[in-house]
Amino acid sequence: MLRLLHTADVHLGARHGDLGEQAAAQRERQFAAFRATVDLALAEKVDLFLIAGDLFDTNTQPRRSVERVAAELKRLADATIRTVIIPGTHDVYDRSSIYRAYDLSALAGQAPGNGLVTVLTPDSPEIDIPILEAIVYGWLFPTKRAPLSPLSGFHAAPTEQRTWRIGLIHGSLLILGKTDHDDVVFNAEEVAASGLDYLALGHWHSFVEGKAGSTTYAYPGSPEAVAVDQAGSGNVLLVTLDGSGTTKTVTVEKRQVGRTRFAKLDIDAATVASQPALIETLRANADPNLVLDARLTGVRPDELDIEAEEVETALAPGFLKIRFRDRSVAALSGDARPPGDTILGAFIRDTEAKIADLETSGKTDEAAENRDVLRLGRLLLGGHEVTL
Repeated sequence: MLRLLHTADVHLGARHGDLGEQAAAQRERQFAAFRATVDLALAEKVDLFLIAGDLFDTNTQPRRSVERVAAELKRLADATIRTVIIPGTHDVYDRSSIYRAYDLSALAGQAPGNGLVTVLTPDSPEIDIPILEAIVYGWLFPTKRAPLSPLSGFHAAPTEQRTWRIGLIHGSLLILGKTDHDDVVFNAEEVAASGLDYLALGHWHSFVEGKAGSTTYAYPGSPEAVAVDQAGSGNVLLVTLDGSGTTKTVTVEKRQVGRTRFAKLDIDAATVASQPALIETLRANADPNLVLDARLTGVRPDELDIEAEEVETALAPGFLKIRFRDRSVAALSGDARPPGDTILGAFIRDTEAKIADLETSGKTDEAAENRDVLRLGRLLLGGHEVTL
């Protein structure tokens, strides 16, 4: 049995221009997620720790940030957990590569050649680990855009000496019309022909798992959100490879390490008495780990006045990020009454008569409901688009 922890797209040092004053805090969240990933690897006593590209957001990072990463890798090495890293498309292995500028293995306190911290490169694209009966292959290029598929012509022939064949790629599985023009692209047929037991992928920021031929592949997604629209991030993968020969099994288990949450909330404008009341309703959801996308929908009462920017400003301190949009529509003016022999005119006449009867009978709740029916019906029958 071989146990792996697979992560990718950590993007340490990302600037987060969309988060404003919260950008520095989110960078710390990303590092905290990386540390939590190392904690998980130690707690689970895995054999291999795989980073499938974009550990760093760019190749320009302060030395202190690199040393923080090296200290985490040292924790793994001290527990005899081997780390294998490939550069990605953000920390690409070009002339200015951060992996050329810094020796991560040395910074992690490792003796040359001990194999506990390994960065695969175009010149050294694989590592044989006899003690684990495994070979790890990495495909990468010295430029961001690959000149060909990383799996072009590759097949890992089985050997009697090594049970497990594991691959690392930072790129996109081909999806026609969607990923054709990504920087690094490979297809399912190439995965199936690779002869790999497990293909650890990076580049997509949400979890995806699949199988092509006998090869199991997976994207873990980012361990912590890199952008405020990445609701599928926050996880790493525990992978168990078991068996031998033709009875091998690969099990992929998703584990959460990130703290950022995402939520969408629609509020019916008919239920909102005022802008301060709306703000208090939204404030009840306040959470410094939450990215909230809130919308005001439906038919807005005549007296309700909402300024979306003021709502966002008032609520911003309670959330990691809040986006508020007013998608409600105003009721039609009472003066814009169509002729009574039209469908809309007949609807207005009959509904107004019903409201008058309900009010006369003291049925104020039902009258209020029918006033909403009147406002919404006038909009819909009048050809207006309404967001509910």
